[in-house]
Amino acid sequence: MTDTTGGRDEWIYVVTDIEVDGPWPGPNSMRSFASVAVTAEGEERGTFEAVLEQLPGAAPNPDTFAWFQTQPGAWAAATTDPEPVDRVMARFVEWVRRLPAPRMFAASPIAFDGTWMDFYLRRFTRYGLVQGPYERDVLFDGPGLCLRSYAAAVTGRPVAEASPRHLPAAWLGDIPHTHRAIDDARGYAHLLGVLFGRARALRPPAE
Repeated sequence: MTDTTGGRDEWIYVVTDIEVDGPWPGPNSMRSFASVAVTAEGEERGTFEAVLEQLPGAAPNPDTFAWFQTQPGAWAAATTDPEPVDRVMARFVEWVRRLPAPRMFAASPIAFDGTWMDFYLRRFTRYGLVQGPYERDVLFDGPGLCLRSYAAAVTGRPVAEASPRHLPAAWLGDIPHTHRAIDDARGYAHLLGVLFGRARALRPPAE
């Protein structure tokens, strides 16, 4: 097959950060999330931000809630003026569907943020983070990208040392990691562009 892209990455990456009041989707709730859609070169193509109502019958985990009390700004950002969850997720789906294809979800780490987003998508919409091989109507085209794992691969650092507090601040656009979802999503979106750039620099020239 002939490559007509000149080696360019044509994907849109939906870099997402979530804030939750406990470790378990269902018994606990996702209180807010934000997504920044970017190209592999780090060009922003749109943002989404929302605060959600608690799930019916759910309650904050005591330890998580106690930690949030040490971060009053983050708690306020995650809980002020919440919207019904079904409306938020429907609006998120429409926002993602308006982005150019192909689209891939990205988070740090995807095992945590992705699990929550998949739970909310499947509970309140007809979509999931990764859908079956015979589904034609999908929200995301790729399998998802774990920024933590990718940062470890590109830098050679252990995965445990590929978090914001271990990486140069400039790699995250000098955006403080505040636990306000939109701030952290913007930082991770900038990180994605930096990592792709470093990976391209290491790639051997095409023959």
